[in-house]
Amino acid sequence: MKPALFPMRLMAALSFLVALVSYRFVALGLSGAFPDMIGHIDLRGTAFAAHVVAAPVALATGAMQFFPELRTGRPWLHRWNGRIYGFVVLAGGVGGLVLSVGGAANRPVAALGFGTLALAWLATTAFGIFQARTRNFSEHRKWMMRSFALTFAAVTLRLMLPVFFFGFGMTYAEASNWVAWLCWLPNLVLAQWLIRRRPVPIARSLE
Repeated sequence: MKPALFPMRLMAALSFLVALVSYRFVALGLSGAFPDMIGHIDLRGTAFAAHVVAAPVALATGAMQFFPELRTGRPWLHRWNGRIYGFVVLAGGVGGLVLSVGGAANRPVAALGFGTLALAWLATTAFGIFQARTRNFSEHRKWMMRSFALTFAAVTLRLMLPVFFFGFGMTYAEASNWVAWLCWLPNLVLAQWLIRRRPVPIARSLE
């Protein structure tokens, strides 16, 4: 494996792992799997279900783009993978936006952070799909890098929460004011830095 590909493969592995663990609600039920989200489950159950079902699929399908052999050897798989990714981002993003608006009264800072994430996730994915349909594949890859950086927020959020729980003794409600922003802003900044610094190698590595 080329050294430059190792961080990408690690991101893919973490994405698959988090996607798999996210489906624990199949065995535990929504309330058992997400005890801190009872309010959302009771008041906005459809939006919550759409988000928790679709977002892990976005992680898994987005992570598949880190395997160049799948695209070069099976372009049809890349196209269908992209269609599935676009659909689940739409479902997960709209669900996340509804949840953020619904939670604004109790936690406005967290709601604004997660709401901005949902809007940016929907927008970057829409731009990426548009560029693919107009066959501007260079811009398509850049926008999909930005989109997946936001998808990867599901991973960075889970890596950050233990720090706030055990390092700072916060509850989820307290920590969410921080992670609602920190789980995605650094990801997006890093993606943009990579695009500007090495646009051609990065784009090819995601083919």
